[in-house]
Amino acid sequence: MLKNAMKVMVQTAAAAFPFDLQRFNGEGATLSTELTGLIPEETASEIVKDVVRGSAIMKLADLEPMTSATKKIPVLLDGPGAYWVGEGERIKTSKATWAQVTLNAKKLAVIVPMSKEALTRPSIDVFEELKPYIAEAFYTKLDAAAFIGTESPFATNILTAAVNSGNTFTRGSVAGQNLADDVNSVMALIEANDQEPRAFAAHFGLKSSLRGLKNSQGDPLYLTSVRDGVAEDSLYSLPIEYCRNGAWDKTKADLIAGDFKKAKVGILQQIEYEILKEATLHTISAADGKPLSLAEQDMVALKATFQVAFLVVKENAFGVLRPAGYTP
Repeated sequence: MLKNAMKVMVQTAAAAFPFDLQRFNGEGATLSTELTGLIPEETASEIVKDVVRGSAIMKLADLEPMTSATKKIPVLLDGPGAYWVGEGERIKTSKATWAQVTLNAKKLAVIVPMSKEALTRPSIDVFEELKPYIAEAFYTKLDAAAFIGTESPFATNILTAAVNSGNTFTRGSVAGQNLADDVNSVMALIEANDQEPRAFAAHFGLKSSLRGLKNSQGDPLYLTSVRDGVAEDSLYSLPIEYCRNGAWDKTKADLIAGDFKKAKVGILQQIEYEILKEATLHTISAADGKPLSLAEQDMVALKATFQVAFLVVKENAFGVLRPAGYTP
């Protein structure tokens, strides 16, 4: 089976794709004759939907559709004020503070090795089978870059934004405080900047510790509800999302709180692909421990490239709970 030969390598690239990109020319096309191009629109759309469902940052942040690699958008930083008007007084002019920001999409590439037999199968069938592997690799890498800044091509990330704003609190640093109190301390830092925490993000290993938290009356602070068949977790009545698959660096943060609508994710729907036949994949090891050589192993690989942008537009809208004993 194709899936038994699969391992996934992820890389980012900023260079333009050097091919004349065309979509498949028919349902009967195979990858042996269509070595480069765009993944069929319907399949690409499904992959993007799977990325959105699997990515914590995409569930929390403000999503912006993009039709090119750059997009300028107006962002409201401070809203207009209101005034009491006395009889006969002239109404004051109220101004809102807007900023023009630019989303710059970066290329995120996934390389999936597979047997050569895959080249003779209908292309649509191969992409359908690869779809969950491609989506998981994309959203894992995006979450790592957006939340923590791991191997990130973006100018900003949420952890750095919180640190730059001084909104950091170390778990267990105040005697007598439990985890619930520590989370509240992070929220207080954000609120001191006149920003409102609206959600949390955390690594999945923290979930069991959060689940047992109670208030002074013994009522649970952590709740799980089901909406449209999907379980939704909340802490302090605010939604919480978890990063899985190694996307979160537990040595740098336990939890992040913030107004995640002050972060933007830009998405281009199209996904490019290229079939690799002679490459050596240095991040994937063969049975002998050496980098995987496609030619030597009688294999090929599919490289899928997805364009995505990320930007924090209000740094002090975020705060981070550092792990116990954290030292810079």
